[in-house]
Formats: sequence, C-alpha cells, structure tokens
Amino acid sequence: MEKINEVIEILINKGLISNDRLTLQTLKSGTTNGVLFTLSINNKPTFVIKIDNPAFITATNDFLSAYRDVKLLPDVLYTDVNKEFIVYSYISGETHVNRGSKLAWMEVLIKELFNKYQRVDKDMPWGRVNGIHRNGWSEFNESSLAFALKSIEDKLPINDHIRVGMLVKKLSAHHTQEEKYYLHGDTGVHNFVFLNNKINGVIDPSPLIGPKIYDFTYAFCSSPDSLTMNTLLSSFALWNSDSSFSKERLVDEVLFQLYTRIGVCIQVHPHDLDVYLEAWQEWRKYL
Repeated sequence: MEKINEVIEILINKGLISNDRLTLQTLKSGTTNGVLFTLSINNKPTFVIKIDNPAFITATNDFLSAYRDVKLLPDVLYTDVNKEFIVYSYISGETHVNRGSKLAWMEVLIKELFNKYQRVDKDMPWGRVNGIHRNGWSEFNESSLAFALKSIEDKLPINDHIRVGMLVKKLSAHHTQEEKYYLHGDTGVHNFVFLNNKINGVIDPSPLIGPKIYDFTYAFCSSPDSLTMNTLLSSFALWNSDSSFSKERLVDEVLFQLYTRIGVCIQVHPHDLDVYLEAWQEWRKYL
C-alpha cells in the first residue's frame, strides 16, 4: 500500500483531489499486468489509478490522449512524470455480462470508436506498441497463427489447421496495400463496460499499429454469442471503410480471428470453448 499512498499524496498536493472522504478499492487486473485501484470520493467511484511498468503507462497515456475526444474512453486526470502511474476517470458498469445485443454494442463501437481511428505514418512499425514490431501485417498474423495452432492442437481437425494456414497466405495478398491505424488493440467484451445492457465505455488499451479490420473482427469474435453472418454483415454495413472491402475478405478476416480466438479461449476462458467450437462448425464451411 506504500506506493498507492504516495500516489494519493501527489494528487492531493497538486490540488487534483481533496483529502475528504477518500476510499480505495483494489480492482481485478483482468488481462493487464498492472495494479488497479478505484478511488472513491464521498462513496462515489470517481477515478481509476493504474500502477504499472513505465512503458505500459506511456502507451496508455499516449493512446487516451490521442483519442481524448472519444466519449467511450476514459479521461486522463494525471500521468506521473516518471510514468509509474496514471489516473483516469472511472466508467460505471461491469465488463463481460449484461451486454444486450451484439449488434447494438457493435454499432456503438463502430460509430464512436472504430470510425474515429487515426492513420499513422507509413514508417511506423506494425504490431504492438509495447511488443515485437513486425515488418508487415502478414508477419503479425503468422505469429498469431503459430500461437493458436499450438494452443488448439487436436481440438480441431488437422485439415482445418491446414486450411487456416492457407487462408493466412491468401490474406497476405491484401497487406501490401494496407493502411496503418492507431488501434486500441484489445477490443473484447472483457474491456467493454456495460451499463443497463448498453455499452458505456472501453478500457485497458493495448495499443497496436494495424489495419482497422483487426479491432472490428476482434470485437465481433470476443464473445461466443451471435456469431452469425447476419450480425456480421449488419454490423459491417455501418462501418465507414473502403467500399472496395469485399464480403469475401471480411469473411476471411472473421474466420482467422475466430480461429485465433479459440486458441485464446482455451488459455484464458475455457468455459466458453464448447460454444466457440459450435460456432466454428458453422463458419468453417467458408474456408
């Protein structure tokens, strides 16, 4: 608790909060490596304090600052000069559950986040801002393929693995023309805050330089419900993207994202595996 007490003292000394009826609660960290606290003022959750490695604090601060006008994202109150912690606004609600319809929250994400993504300079390296930089998006996909293949193993027939490998090669033909965007990078239901069965916010960016389609398909595949062609095409119709983006490519991108999602599911939330495998049986006919 020594570090968090230092953080509180800094915020008080800078006049950002008053030393009046402050309470702290440790938050579950989810997929983040940092330590999270909710800071309540007069019993009302008001801010989140994240203590983490300076590289991750910098990436979070830079992303939230770049998209400060996006209402779904929290507002930064203060970032430590040494990048040891960041303080941002608390978003009311809960992750994962009571989501309402996928089509409804996908529509909000598209209009209020994905359509506002910014292009980045062509010299920016592909991949995670705080991870391994890639020479191209195909290289990023190949890494994701290797991870998923190792995780899934015999949960899917060997022929499915082979066909997904061929799919990745097929997708690579598009990547020489791909524009780079500054993405959230972890747009899944575990990072969506829902209130009254509606999406109320998006938290915990893992900034990524990649194509916009990545965050779109990641969000679509991040929960096993409503993984239908109708939901996909209805969502995609709302996306302000290049009109040359064909249905065939969209389906190919979703197939690969669903495959990699099954790999993640096995490692992180195996309770969803049966539903994902059931969805795969429907989608694999497009391979």
